[in-house]
This record gives sequence, C-alpha cells and structure tokens, in this order.
Amino acid sequence: MTKKIAVINDLSGFGKCSLTAAISAVAAMGVQPCPLPTAVLSAQTGYSSYYCDDYTDRMRNITEEWRKMDVHFDGIYTGFLSGEHQIRKVLDFIDIFYEDDTFLLVDPVMGDNGSRYPVFTSRMEAEMKALTERADIITPNLTELCLLTGRDCRLTDGARQKEQIIAAAEEMAGELMTGKTKETVVTGIRYVDEATGREMMGNLAVTEEGTSFSAFPFIGDSYSGTGDLFASIVAAGRARGDSLAQAMELAGSMIERAIEDAVRDGVPRNDGVEYERYLWMLGEKNRREE
Repeated sequence: MTKKIAVINDLSGFGKCSLTAAISAVAAMGVQPCPLPTAVLSAQTGYSSYYCDDYTDRMRNITEEWRKMDVHFDGIYTGFLSGEHQIRKVLDFIDIFYEDDTFLLVDPVMGDNGSRYPVFTSRMEAEMKALTERADIITPNLTELCLLTGRDCRLTDGARQKEQIIAAAEEMAGELMTGKTKETVVTGIRYVDEATGREMMGNLAVTEEGTSFSAFPFIGDSYSGTGDLFASIVAAGRARGDSLAQAMELAGSMIERAIEDAVRDGVPRNDGVEYERYLWMLGEKNRREE
C-alpha cells in the first residue's frame, strides 16, 4: 500500500515553493502527499505584491473530515506557518493523527541569513519551539537552529571555519534532541573550503547514532523553494525507508543541479529553481540502481 504523508503548508501560485514543491517531490518518490493548505497565495511573499487567503479557520474543517474518514498517515510534515494560531491548529492535528507508526517532520521556517523573518514574533517563536519538541525529525537552517536554541545568529557568518560551524551545529542539535526529537538535519551551512578556496553549502545530519555531513559548491544565490524541496525529500525518504544520510545526499544533489540551471538561465531568485527536469532522480528505480 502506498505510504501517505500529510503535508501542512501554504499554496503559492508563483515561486515554486511550499505545497507546489512538496507535492511534486513527495509524489516523485512514490509517496502520496495529502495537502492541508494553511493559506492560498497568488505568489510567495518575496514578491513585491501578492494576495493571501488565510486558511486557518478552514484547517479545522479539513481535519474533521479526515477524522471522519478514519485515515492513517505514515508521516506528518509541516512547513511555513503564519502565526501562533496556525501552530496551535497543527498541534490539534497531531493530537488526532499522530500514531505509534507515524513520524512527524517539522521544518521550522523562522528565518534565514542570520535574521528572524519579520512575521515571527517572540510568541510565535515559543509556539514553534513547542511544535519542534514533538517532532521526530526537524530540518532547521543554521539561522533557525540558532533561534531554537537561543544562540547568536552571527554563527551564520560564512567567514567562520567549517569545523567551528559544524561543532557548534552539532552541539545545538544535541540540545534539541534531549526529548522526543531523534533526527536533526541542519541546512545552509555555508563556508569556504580551505583546500580549493571554493565557497560551499553543506547540510549536517545529526542522529542518536552519529553525524554525517554533505556539501556541494555554492552557486549563485538563495532561491525560493529550495528549503521546501529539501524537507520534502527528507520526509518522503523517511516514509519509503531511506536513511537520513541517503535522503540528505539525494536532496542536495538534486537541488544543486536545479540551482545550476536557474543560475545559467538567469532565473530571478523569487521564481524558484528549475527542479522539474530532475524529479526523475527521486524515483524508486533510481534509488535501487544506486
């Protein structure tokens, strides 16, 4: 029977992010995405103008209908949440649908590049911490890891040594894994490789068994939707039985190619990367061949 993941995120018409990216990636990996929209937007919020239809009040209606259907999810995956009211709706959803054989992956979308997003108040930050404490897997970027652990976000400074950043990230991830959380993937670890002088972007997986690190050349710019693609591949990988290290490597490799194409073609960062042509990399057949 096909594995199912409830994907709780917004739907943006432009930007190749959120549910648009998640549905594509999860489905390509042979897992059924069951979207629960938190909002419908004309375009993601990086654009100069956009329309947003908040779905907070309707999240409960969808949740109730799914409860009536007595559905089971192999995984629950949460992305961007616009306020503490939505986080509380998600916590209610988890109370209903999280079972012994269900995993919860939380992508704590709170900030990037050393700064908290303006929408994230201190109250929202507290609610997000409560949500991450219930997760089996979390996928914060380095800025979000600092926010979750109360650290100085200047740790994201790319001039720091790779070993310093990784050591600090491991320590912070360990703090978040003292409770229910068993796996943390820290994304967006940017540094300069001392041997080649090349700027790199790395991801660090921390589990109870140990750590693994994967890095790729940093190309161009930070694009809309890459974090959503990464978390989606990790979630679907967990559902179909991939190890965390396998899923992290696959996500990094696929996203690297998509960014290369976007940079080559001069795609604006708000439009997102050209990932569609690389969805084949995520399929079961290619995993078996590797």
